[in-house]
Amino acid sequence: MSRPRPDPVQLVKQRRDSALNALVEGVPYIRFLGIQFDRRGDEVTATLPFQEMLIGNPILPALHGGVTAAFLEVTAIIELSWSYLWEDIESGKIDPQTIDRSHLPRLPKTIDFTVDYLRSGLPRDAYARARVNRSGRRYASVHVEAWQDNRSRLYAQATGHFLMPPPANG
Repeated sequence: MSRPRPDPVQLVKQRRDSALNALVEGVPYIRFLGIQFDRRGDEVTATLPFQEMLIGNPILPALHGGVTAAFLEVTAIIELSWSYLWEDIESGKIDPQTIDRSHLPRLPKTIDFTVDYLRSGLPRDAYARARVNRSGRRYASVHVEAWQDNRSRLYAQATGHFLMPPPANG
């Protein structure tokens, strides 16, 4: 009896997901905050599951501003890194099966990061998406938006500028 062949579409999806997971798991602070990433094609959505430890003002209660800023910055860095990783995977430059925590590309370094707090983050899950506005060999600019219950009702947004890591072979 012959074994069924694996579905090539499913294999590609699993490889991409494992590459993103390796990228995310390489940052201990992401695990500490409990941030999760969901990939649909090349689009990545970050989720910050609510935990009591994230409350900064128990009287309101509201998410801590530092947690919100960290959530936005992590989302920007992962989106920027994923965009480069995605291109390298799709072009065949990187085999997603070879990516693990010990063989990850270096992450961009934050030059500056400006957060606009639009309203209090409520004690519930938060979501964020980042968009790379400009990306070159040395510098990138990213915009991030965060919401909770309604995608069109943002509670924070940010813009960051990042120094890109040198290529692995250069």
